[in-house]
Amino acid sequence: MKLQLDLLFQPIRPAVRHQHLLTVGSRTVPIHFIRNRRARRYIIRLRSDGSVRATVPSRGSIKEAKAFAERKIDWISKQLQKQRQQPVRPQVWQHGTEILYRGKPLQLHIAHDHNGGILTFGDQSIRGINTADVRLTVERHLWRLAAKELSHRTIALARLHNITIRCVTVRNQRSRWGSCSRKGIISLNWRLIQTPEFVRDYIILHELMHCREMNHSKHFWKEVATVCREYQKAESWLKQHRQLLR
Repeated sequence: MKLQLDLLFQPIRPAVRHQHLLTVGSRTVPIHFIRNRRARRYIIRLRSDGSVRATVPSRGSIKEAKAFAERKIDWISKQLQKQRQQPVRPQVWQHGTEILYRGKPLQLHIAHDHNGGILTFGDQSIRGINTADVRLTVERHLWRLAAKELSHRTIALARLHNITIRCVTVRNQRSRWGSCSRKGIISLNWRLIQTPEFVRDYIILHELMHCREMNHSKHFWKEVATVCREYQKAESWLKQHRQLLR
């Protein structure tokens, strides 16, 4: 079985982009139409900067995507309101900044020695850092941990439930926690290292069940409930911490 560990700290960028403006109540919101050949339907997401991302499937059109976004105006308005109510995450991470690690809020601690800065949080320690802004350093470190742990956990759960997968990738998605292709390729978001174990396992099992059902039908959710009794609790946790994807 192949393990593909994507450690280049770059998001996947679809090739074709178009931008328009969308009127939401009294606001004018930028909407970015991004064509994705792997997408099978139109998808609307709200970005952290208040703009909207509209995914266009390979056989779709910008015109149809815009009409789809217009039908989702009420949903977009509600998401904008929720976004305004959420606490603002610090853009610069320094000594004392709080992050989530394995589901627990932890403060970053920075000290100094003759070799430079030493960053610690939980059971992790990173030496020789630039202490001006440690966000990129911390995220890269978490990604490396996730690349190893998530892959091995996925393989273990796949074997436990007699599911054959082709490979596991750990990526830097900004709109989803995981995905499963028809070829049996499981892609997971490195930020799962920040979630509790029961949430991490739920996402992995969710994607593994897509190897049996490539949809979200009642039968699919029955399969999920069979292998993950806490899936509703995990879904609730993810909704409460959706800002992790921003």
